Amino acid sequence: MNTVVLEVRTLSDVLAGAARTLDTGRAEAEAQIAFATPELLWQVLTGKRWELLQAMCGAGPMSIREAARRVGRDVKAVHGDMAALLKAGLVDRTEDGRVEFPFDTVRVEFELHAAP
Repeated sequence: MNTVVLEVRTLSDVLAGAARTLDTGRAEAEAQIAFATPELLWQVLTGKRWELLQAMCGAGPMSIREAARRVGRDVKAVHGDMAALLKAGLVDRTEDGRVEFPFDTVRVEFELHAAP
């Protein structure tokens, strides 16, 4: 199963993880995409964009028009959301210009702590 973990981590935590990988020579078992704050995660991962990821999950490369058809939305609106997902590194563009969410499973992880 090809899984991506979307998580909230500080830059120092991300760098520490990268250093650990370099030291041990072992990569993480799952792909990870980190966001600096929960607010940034939710800014990028709106409800409509989450719906797009669900429609693309495990489906392979497709045109933006096909992605729009799968979620029943206007192509222009989906194009804007796809640009944001591409910029965030959640979606890849293939050599032939199609888009792909190259994962079968998504896990979202973050913690909420009581205020001090």
